Amino acid sequence: MFALQLRATGTEPTVALAVVALSALALALSLAIGAVLVRGYRRGPGNRALLVLAVGLLLLTTLPELLRVGLPTATGVGTVGRSVLVSGCELLGLGTILWVVYGGGSQ
Repeated sequence: MFALQLRATGTEPTVALAVVALSALALALSLAIGAVLVRGYRRGPGNRALLVLAVGLLLLTTLPELLRVGLPTATGVGTVGRSVLVSGCELLGLGTILWVVYGGGSQ
C-alpha cells in the first residue's frame, strides 16, 4: 500500500491539498470550455469569433495557472517576474475576450 507523503510549508497539508485540487479543477474546466468553443468553431460556418474567444479563455485561465506552477518549478524566475508574466497573460486574455465581445472577431 502507498502512503501519501505531503509536506506543506506555511499551512496545513489539507489546505495545500485543497488548493492543488481546486487548481486542477480550474485547469480541467477551462480546457473543457475551450474544447467546446473550438468544436463549435469547427462544426459551424467557421465563425472566427469562437476560436478567438477560446484563445482568450485559455490566456485568461489555463496559461496563467500553468505559469504559476511551471515557472518556479522549471526556471529560476523570481516572484516578481512570475507575477508580471502571469498578470500580463491574464490581461491579454481579458483584452482578447473583450475584443470578441465588442465585435472585433466578427467576419
